[in-house]
Amino acid sequence: MKYLLLSYTPAAAWDAATADTPSEEALAAFAAYQEFQRELTETGEFVAGEGLGHPVVSTTVRRGPGGVVATDGPFAELKEVLASFAVVDVTGRERAVEIASRIVEVLGEPIEIRPIMGEEFTA
Repeated sequence: MKYLLLSYTPAAAWDAATADTPSEEALAAFAAYQEFQRELTETGEFVAGEGLGHPVVSTTVRRGPGGVVATDGPFAELKEVLASFAVVDVTGRERAVEIASRIVEVLGEPIEIRPIMGEEFTA
């Protein structure tokens, strides 16, 4: 079963994490995450994953009273922002939780686990 792992980071920490010269701590965490990702790739559980761009360069598309509107940047000040995602294909929720727990140990930020709707959700 496939799960989407969504990684969040405090909005205030975003600039520091994406600075031109990341801290040694940030580099060490990234290296540990890359090693873990290699492990998941070797077991066949890692499907895809990417870091996301800064929230101020995002665009939100919504339907409003006058039709569909695209708005640049975030709507409001956010406490946490979505920083990255990974897709894993594992035996079940318990394994997805194990994987997310290891990522949280390394990065220290929360991970949201969402099942990806596929054949097992169709009637």
